[in-house]
Amino acid sequence: MSKATISAPAALPSSSGPSDRIELIQTFVRIVQAGSLSAAASQLDTTQPTISRRLQLLERSLGVRLLQRSTHAMKLTEDGERCYERALDLLAGWESFQFDVRGAGVEAEGSLRVVVPNAFGQRQLIAPLAEFMRRHPAITVEWLLYDRVADFIAHGIDCAIQVGEVSDPAVVAIRLAEVPRMMAIAPALLAQHPAPTHPRDLAAMPWLAIPQFYRRDITLKNTVTGEVTEVAFQPRLSSDSLYALTNAAVEGVGLLLGSAWLLAEHIEQGRLVPLLPEWEAAPLPVSIIYPYARFYPARLRYFVDTMREAMPAAVGSAARWTVR
Repeated sequence: MSKATISAPAALPSSSGPSDRIELIQTFVRIVQAGSLSAAASQLDTTQPTISRRLQLLERSLGVRLLQRSTHAMKLTEDGERCYERALDLLAGWESFQFDVRGAGVEAEGSLRVVVPNAFGQRQLIAPLAEFMRRHPAITVEWLLYDRVADFIAHGIDCAIQVGEVSDPAVVAIRLAEVPRMMAIAPALLAQHPAPTHPRDLAAMPWLAIPQFYRRDITLKNTVTGEVTEVAFQPRLSSDSLYALTNAAVEGVGLLLGSAWLLAEHIEQGRLVPLLPEWEAAPLPVSIIYPYARFYPARLRYFVDTMREAMPAAVGSAARWTVR
């Protein structure tokens, strides 16, 4: 029985060197992450024919088909899936090599996909984001506003800002700060009920709820006496959007236990009034999370450093550093 003949992969042109090969691999990764050749061309500031030629050259050099393309769709082949995973490792290793050789002088570049809670992402973190991008002009950022836990693999997420405890053992979680919370209510709604003197008086009032933090009960502590009590209630309105619930509170739909930094301005303007300010719920931790890896690119390291600097002021609390 004769053995099957396996043809050798085509060599790259003799003029090409390691940097050319890295560029081809970087282009392939960008195509996959961008979702199309045209999107990759736009992100790399080149033309679609150039991107197509680089992909074809990489496929010829490897002797495999990496992508299946049609008029309306593009998907990785089985070889492409393997190549993509190895390419990510290779590029991380290459950046690690550069970082080790050049140290902190290496210029961060590439793209970051970051998931941020809506309220933070629209207001409190825009100024730190702008400063980060001024410091690192070669970095592009996709700023994704999700009020839910990020799916790093499915959506190609590099890191996420998460409010609340982190329970996923598969991620690195760096505690950045804590968000103080307070109770507030519209003056007109408060006038419809007897003035509360203790948390037990709140049970009969209409409530707004944020299911990821509280649904039908909260625990409050008196900052003067140390007394701890639990309040059970039936919410009139639940939402995962802090902005939506804050606006609903202003409209008198119900009382809200929310982030102090957001409610404070409404209280200053008289649209809301604080309820039982000596009774507080535990502050919510804010962390930056990202998957474990052998090496983290400079752009991610610098972004984490920026968030460490900015987050305490953004939420109005002192930072408490912990790494998991």
